[in-house]
Amino acid sequence: DVSVQAQVLNLLMDLQEEYGLAYLFVSHDLGVVEHIGHRIAVMYLGRIVELAGRDELFADPQHPYSEALIAAAPIPDPRAKRDRRTVEGEVPSPMNPPPGCHFHTRCPYAVARCREESPALREISPGGFVACHLRGPQ
Repeated sequence: DVSVQAQVLNLLMDLQEEYGLAYLFVSHDLGVVEHIGHRIAVMYLGRIVELAGRDELFADPQHPYSEALIAAAPIPDPRAKRDRRTVEGEVPSPMNPPPGCHFHTRCPYAVARCREESPALREISPGGFVACHLRGPQ
């Protein structure tokens, strides 16, 4: 029930503020993540592909998977427009992920290096990290 969910989330936030708590909150619901999160890690097949502050991540996602997730999320304002895209292709098996970047089989920007070499999680801005060969200094 959405009203119970909202009450629980608000309680978590109140407790966090009152007691200085930190949470590791795992969710597929981007609306909830945006509401409760301060720093957000986006994962794909068990790997962190992006780590950033909430405002930075939602305003300017750096990893193609983060970009696709945010573009696919519905916007509550019916007058607002967004280029809604879906991620093409099948999700690879987490038991037998593809070599290189795990997202390369579904990434519209993938190049040969993505298929061969797993990208390291690198800091590309203060507090902003991305695991992508095509982002940040090479």
